[in-house]
Amino acid sequence: MKTSDFYYALPEELIAQDPLEDRSSSRLLVLNKETGEREHRVFKDIIEYLKPGDCLVINDTKVIPARLIGERVGTGAKIEVLLLKRKENDIWETLVRPGKKMKVGAQVSFGNGLLTGKVIDVVEEGNRLIQFRYEGIFEEVLDQLGQMPLPPYITHQLKDRDRYNTVYAAHEGSAAAPTAGLHFTPELLEQIQKKGVDIARVTLHVGLGTFRPVKVEDVTDHHMHSEFYQIDEEAAEKINRAKNGGGRVICVGTTSCRTIESAAAEDGHLEPCSGWTEIFIYPGYQFKVLDCLITNFHLPESTLIMLVSAIAGREHVLEAYEEAVKERYRFFSFGDAMFIV
Repeated sequence: MKTSDFYYALPEELIAQDPLEDRSSSRLLVLNKETGEREHRVFKDIIEYLKPGDCLVINDTKVIPARLIGERVGTGAKIEVLLLKRKENDIWETLVRPGKKMKVGAQVSFGNGLLTGKVIDVVEEGNRLIQFRYEGIFEEVLDQLGQMPLPPYITHQLKDRDRYNTVYAAHEGSAAAPTAGLHFTPELLEQIQKKGVDIARVTLHVGLGTFRPVKVEDVTDHHMHSEFYQIDEEAAEKINRAKNGGGRVICVGTTSCRTIESAAAEDGHLEPCSGWTEIFIYPGYQFKVLDCLITNFHLPESTLIMLVSAIAGREHVLEAYEEAVKERYRFFSFGDAMFIV
């Protein structure tokens, strides 16, 4: 299976640069994974496809303002630091640009010294471990100095940083948003619950590994970065109840999907747990828990389009993407959605 098997042509003007004012008014392409049949709807219509006894699984991670712009101590050179993963206390694994001169011992200052960092190690793929120093509470300093880490294909400034978080975001720790959840409003979630659909909250802190390009020709040679996940007792119980009662488990986003598939036993049963996952889902994978997926439109040749293809089949997915391009859907993080049933 080649990476190039998951390529499609996308005109640049279809990459959404700004979120819609009404989260739930984005378009929705409904794809039948068995037949490949497609319908064109509006996202708030999703409620028509949900049934009592179903369980909607959402990822309640919260994106932190993880992008810091500072100056290298001694030279004044501009340095960009992206926080990827908290290792311990004030030590973070980071992506540094430009990284070549930021060797062990190099220091960087942010906000005229309000926050300083020192490179203490260089780890896989050239990421830097940085130890930070500051006064007060780190999260408050970060809130003051940091920017939301929008993907590189979004060139517009985000006016309201809350728009790069879901309305149910609760646990801070992500370097990127679980974007399928951006379409939900509190009102829509309330209507879904009133219909008799359970909502199970899981947490997976999204790292940049999910979005890194696949650089190998053979898909199976690609290695995923590890991400931390957590499933509590209430969420496990709701998912098991739907599974055992004949309802469907519907994941909101690839991150929710990867969380429950990582944690499930072979028979699909879930226990409360937490840990790190490097699960890589591509065609041929046998799903243990997931029945349906709500997702956005993903980059060509990405691990995300491979995951979607594992659910609905590569041919069905690429045909649906081709139609979405033809119908001028909006793509990627702030774009439109797809419901695979």
